[in-house]
Amino acid sequence: MALRLSVLDQTPIPEGLTGTQALHNTLDLARHADALGYHRYWVSEHHGGLSLAGPAPETLIPAIASVTQHLRVGSGGVMLPHYSPFKVAEQFSLLAGLFPGRIDLGLGRASGTDALTTYALQRDRREQYLIDDFPNMLEELLGYLEDNLPQDHAFHRLSKTLPGLPERPEPWLLGSSQQSAVWAAALGLPYAFADFINPKGVEIARTYAERFDPDQRRSSAEIAVAAWVLAADTQEEAEYLALSHRVAMAALRRGRPVPFPPPDKAERVLREQGEDPTAPAPGRRMILGTASQVREGIEQLAREYGAGEVIVVTITHDHAARKHSYELIAREFGLVAGETAAATLTSR
Repeated sequence: MALRLSVLDQTPIPEGLTGTQALHNTLDLARHADALGYHRYWVSEHHGGLSLAGPAPETLIPAIASVTQHLRVGSGGVMLPHYSPFKVAEQFSLLAGLFPGRIDLGLGRASGTDALTTYALQRDRREQYLIDDFPNMLEELLGYLEDNLPQDHAFHRLSKTLPGLPERPEPWLLGSSQQSAVWAAALGLPYAFADFINPKGVEIARTYAERFDPDQRRSSAEIAVAAWVLAADTQEEAEYLALSHRVAMAALRRGRPVPFPPPDKAERVLREQGEDPTAPAPGRRMILGTASQVREGIEQLAREYGAGEVIVVTITHDHAARKHSYELIAREFGLVAGETAAATLTSR
């Protein structure tokens, strides 16, 4: 089976642009990815920052699905501990009813933000935010979607009220740790690993495959790996364009998020900080280069993880450069509907 290629869009805000413009860039990139032949298009959930404009995947998903035809569209992911499992089940049931066979529900355990913003998101602030009940929340949500809550469960009847029935979203568990792999395996769920967060996930993916329970929801394990990728016409250009992401992500990890700067400014910032802009970013895997170099890196990554799908995360300051990267990759892999449909989009 051919390697599937998909997109994770974090809706980056380039310096000099507004959140509104970043959101419309997401719609434009989704149309482009649809025409290029990518398999799925996921949007992330991040709160309270200046660099990413995507706090509500459940709101972005229908906008994307409405302007595309072939892509599966979903969340990468919904941070379940912030929400009522029943509310999430209702939202994604509705989406599945509106766009049959196209909706994915990727679920995560992380907060997607800092501690203060996490607290601001809480409905009940009498206690600090807890994530220890995530497995129970996950099983409750799956129970609604699959209509298999126990008869004596207080909410048993509610699964019959989901608005999109008989359509259902496809659930995925997202993660970057050993624990998420264990949960995904035990529940028989497909698993998406965030290599762009933790580039040491090969053993974690192996744990998932070895412990996968085929008596649950599917007969075999399915893993996708999400990686940071950037293709350009030359390796030097790819490395230069990637500086915007490097500087903004470093600022985010320090708790001082900023919009993604243009690469010339990012280069100056790195030099002022005593860093070598030409050296690889520490602690992160970045697959950079020409289309052929990127293909080699993507295929090697998939082999390492035993993954049938690679979810490509690409951020540049210039929106056209980001679109061009996805186009170069699509053509290199020979995705269906590549050049003809992309040319049609470009001419609009």
